[in-house]
Amino acid sequence: MSRRTLFLLAAIGGAGALLYLLSGVLLPFVAGLLVAYFLDPVADRLERLGCSRTLATTVITVAFFALVGVAAALLLPLLQGQVMGLVAKAPAAVAAIREQAGPLLERLQTTLTEEQVARLRDAAGSYAGEAARWLGALIGRVMSGGAAFFQVLSLLVITPLVSFYLLRDWDRIVARFDELMPRDIASDVRAQMREIDRTIAAWVRGQETVCVLLGAWYGIGLTLVGLEFGLGVGFLTGLISFVPYFGMGLGLAVALGIAFTQFSGVLPFALVAGVFAAGQVVDAYLLTPRLVGEKVGLHPVWVIFALLAGGALFGFTGVLLAVPVAAAIGVVVRYALARYRDSSYYLGGGGPQ
Repeated sequence: MSRRTLFLLAAIGGAGALLYLLSGVLLPFVAGLLVAYFLDPVADRLERLGCSRTLATTVITVAFFALVGVAAALLLPLLQGQVMGLVAKAPAAVAAIREQAGPLLERLQTTLTEEQVARLRDAAGSYAGEAARWLGALIGRVMSGGAAFFQVLSLLVITPLVSFYLLRDWDRIVARFDELMPRDIASDVRAQMREIDRTIAAWVRGQETVCVLLGAWYGIGLTLVGLEFGLGVGFLTGLISFVPYFGMGLGLAVALGIAFTQFSGVLPFALVAGVFAAGQVVDAYLLTPRLVGEKVGLHPVWVIFALLAGGALFGFTGVLLAVPVAAAIGVVVRYALARYRDSSYYLGGGGPQ
């Protein structure tokens, strides 16, 4: 292994260790970096129209965070009321489910022995306890690194500043990194960075649009069905739909649980399930192919693993970084595999050296 390879591996390892140690304070900086990255094409377009970089950055940053503030002011009170109502109704829902499940348990007791019923009860309690501990640990990990209040405050104050300065100096930062690259591999690195940028842009910029559209569909559809808290459940389901299958599955489970305590006939259950089924069909055959693309190179299982690993290692900061890092790793792995297939190791001595 060459000294350059060792140096690069050491640099990557050192950067990862530093990120892990500073993960508690990185959230506003990572959020600002992501905002600057996604707004950079808009700033470039305004520059081509004759605006200075500073003026373009100021206009874009103010407009973006003003839009976010207005959306939060309009949606958060409504969603908060829905979520608080759902939480307040949770004990009654659990009691109703127990009452509905009573006849089923009685039938099981008549067909199972006392030992089997005891084992089933113990297993259910064990799984419930494990699930509660896992959920508590995950929430604690995501919220680690300081009090939630100070994290929100830092997001509100520091993120716009970081976004402004990074967006203003984005081209200079990229040029500076380009100057520091070894000249003999600069062209290859540029090509792979362009591929990483294409992958991230195609997935994240498209996926956020898909999440908003699905949230609107689920929220409006469940509200029209008459489901209590349908707007909140549907909108939040859309927001977490960037986690493949998990987001929709969790939303469907919550919606059916509410429907179980609210309705008595079969038709409402079918309508609730139909809203989610229609959303998945539209997503699979229309939204994702057109807005995200089918060749971004991010398999759903890889995305799920990246999000879970990022959340476990770095908390909410890791969740924000999960998809960009997964995209970069995927591009590097595909490049390495292509080089391997052209090497003598793969071709048995007859290929390019």
